[in-house]
Amino acid sequence: MQTLRIALDWTPNTNHIGIFVAQQLGFYKELGLEVAIVHPLADNYQVSPGKKLELDEVDFSIAPFETVISLNNKLNKVHAVAIFALLQEDLSCIVSLEGSEIKRMKDLDGKIYASYKARYEDLIVKEMIKADEGVGEPVLQYPDRLGIWNTLLEEKADATWIFDNWEGVEAATRGVELRKFYLSQHGIPYGYSPVIFTKKESLEANRELYSQFVEATRRGYSYASSNQAEACQILYPHLTSYDQQQVDLKKSLEVSAPFFGDATTCGKMKPARVQAFLDWLVAHGLEDTRILD
Repeated sequence: MQTLRIALDWTPNTNHIGIFVAQQLGFYKELGLEVAIVHPLADNYQVSPGKKLELDEVDFSIAPFETVISLNNKLNKVHAVAIFALLQEDLSCIVSLEGSEIKRMKDLDGKIYASYKARYEDLIVKEMIKADEGVGEPVLQYPDRLGIWNTLLEEKADATWIFDNWEGVEAATRGVELRKFYLSQHGIPYGYSPVIFTKKESLEANRELYSQFVEATRRGYSYASSNQAEACQILYPHLTSYDQQQVDLKKSLEVSAPFFGDATTCGKMKPARVQAFLDWLVAHGLEDTRILD
C-alpha cells in the first residue's frame, strides 16, 4: 500500500466528507492507497496547510485557491498546483450578527473584522467595503484561528468570514441570525474554495498514483451525495465535540451536496473562472502582473 498524507484546512466538516467516506469505505485501499488525514488540531493550526506542503510534511493540502497563488508567487517559490475543487460554487461569505450595527459592508469601516490572516483576505474585505461606497478601513484583529467564529458569536468582533454550509448551518441550528455579504455581490469573481493541491514536481513524478487518489476521492463525494445518511454517520465521529453538539450535520450535507458536482464536474475547475479571479487581483493592485504569466 502506498501512503499519501493530506492536510485539512480546518477541523473536519462537510467540505471534507468525501475524503472520509473514501477512506472509511475502502475506495482508496481498492487502488492500493492508504490516506492519512492530518488534522489541524494536532498543532492548533500553528503550521498552515500550505506550509505543511512546502515542508513536505504532506503530499496534499486543502486551502482556498489563494494559497496556491501565494505559494507560486512567494520569494521562495513553491510550484503548487490545484488538482481538485471540493465545491463547484463559492459557499463562503462575510457575516455579521443580525442585531449588530453592521447592516452592509461599508458599515465595517472602523469596526472589528476577525481575520484568519490569509494572503488576500484583508485586502478582499477592504475592497468589498469600497465596493459598497465605504473607505475600506476596518479594524483588523487576528484571534486564534480555530476560535475566530466564536469571537463573532461572543460579540468580540463585528464580522468575520465563514462557510455558509458549515458555520452558517451552525448559526441556524442555534437560532443565531446572521447578515451575509457575498463576494459576488460586491464585484469579486472569487475562485474555488477550498481546493486540494500538491507540488507540481510531485504530481509529475506520481501522476498515475495521484490520478488514482483523485478518482477515489471523487467516488467518495459522489457516494456522500447519494447516500447522505450513511455519509453523515461516517463523518460524525471525526467532528470535534463542539461541532457534534452545535452543527446539524444532516442539514449541512443537504446544503453542501448539490455543490459537490456530478460525475462529470466533481472536482473539476474551469480555467476561465480561475483566470477571472487572477485578473481581478491584478486589476485591484492585490497582486503583481507576474501571476498572469
